[in-house]
Amino acid sequence: MTKLTTHCLDTYSGKPAKGIKVDVYFVSNKKEKINSITLNSNGRSDNPLIEGSNFKEGEYEIVFFVGDYFKKIPDLPKRPFLNEVIIKFGVSNSKEHYHVPLLVSPWSYSTYRGS
Repeated sequence: MTKLTTHCLDTYSGKPAKGIKVDVYFVSNKKEKINSITLNSNGRSDNPLIEGSNFKEGEYEIVFFVGDYFKKIPDLPKRPFLNEVIIKFGVSNSKEHYHVPLLVSPWSYSTYRGS
């Protein structure tokens, strides 16, 4: 099944990043919000961000609201270095599964196209 999925790992604590709000946008002539979810206890969404015929070729953005997440960790500064992590990417074949994970710490992040 064609779909877009994500997960988020907190590399500072070595645990899934549960409770992070995530927004997904399709970007063509304008930016259109497609979905908004909160990551579960495994740092994943309960359902795909987009699936089936709603998942089309084009440009997307996933916004991870990590600032609120890191504010809850007592040993970290109350003003986080990272507030929103925005991943912009293109889908060239909407018949494939796109998995876009985020590995994040209070000071850095990385992503890749997963499986």
